[in-house]
Amino acid sequence: MRTLIWALAAPAACLMLLGCLSQPEPEVQTQFEAQVIPLPADRAVERGQLLAEQGLLESALAEFERAIDINPTMAVAYIGAGAVYRDRGDYQESEERFSRAAQLEPRNFDAQYGHGLALQLLDKIVEAIRAYLRALTIRPNDFDANLNLATAFLQVGEPRQALPYSRRAVRLDTQSGPARVNLGAVYAALNRHGEAVVEYQQAAELMDLSAQLLLNLAESLGKVGRYEQMHSTLDQLLRTDPSAVAYERLGSALFRLKRYDDSQDAFRRSLEFDQRHYPALNGLAVCLLNEYLWSNKRDVAALDEAIDALRRSLQIKRRQPRIIELLTRYG
Repeated sequence: MRTLIWALAAPAACLMLLGCLSQPEPEVQTQFEAQVIPLPADRAVERGQLLAEQGLLESALAEFERAIDINPTMAVAYIGAGAVYRDRGDYQESEERFSRAAQLEPRNFDAQYGHGLALQLLDKIVEAIRAYLRALTIRPNDFDANLNLATAFLQVGEPRQALPYSRRAVRLDTQSGPARVNLGAVYAALNRHGEAVVEYQQAAELMDLSAQLLLNLAESLGKVGRYEQMHSTLDQLLRTDPSAVAYERLGSALFRLKRYDDSQDAFRRSLEFDQRHYPALNGLAVCLLNEYLWSNKRDVAALDEAIDALRRSLQIKRRQPRIIELLTRYG
């Protein structure tokens, strides 16, 4: 989560001028220093910021809300409250506070970025994109804003729009593993899997290996025909985080390596994790149909199981033209 650096509102100053009891000499001027007295709202914001830095979020929130009650036009108080609500997981309240801050100070980067992040957390992705774009007009080279905007464009299926922002995020922090993963995902969505592999491999050197990173890497390795590396990547994943998806991808790699029995076993293991994982049903059906064909169409048991797997797959996801065609041909 982004660390918000608070900018204190400038305290108002009260200049205390005292009258003189006697006329000073013309060449001697009595000087009085201005006395700065912070207003109550400023003091509440300052206390809120200190409490937030100490992790005392409830107390910090009370101070920020008190500042808002005292001065409803104080953007920094809304930003502080919005950040606390976000950290508490109350994204709706967070969005409302950041929205108000952005209305009060449209050129405030923290207000616009915070609003975008809150909207993204609420899954209001199109609105989040607009807020991030406003934030980037203020601070074009902010790493987090570029990274999150690229992610948002990916979420709405616009990898071409995501590409310049994901690239900029990597340029801004070449040692960021998440930025490399994000750029790899953009390349993969654009069917540029060779470039995606490079980014995923660099990310693997910069951050702890996650299941998603290894799955993404394996998928792109398969798309460029590097099935042995795909297989070894999935083996590494399955040692620590077995799942239906990982076994199904392993089955696909093994099939392309012509290890058909092992492939079928992997698809069956996938279905043990999740009986409704239809890609594994499809993979198993293809293995069984091959068994049927290799037996000169005598292995009727394999054919029957394949047809059953195809039907189950279509019950889960109906729009699969290739599977419908297989079922029509063999069913």
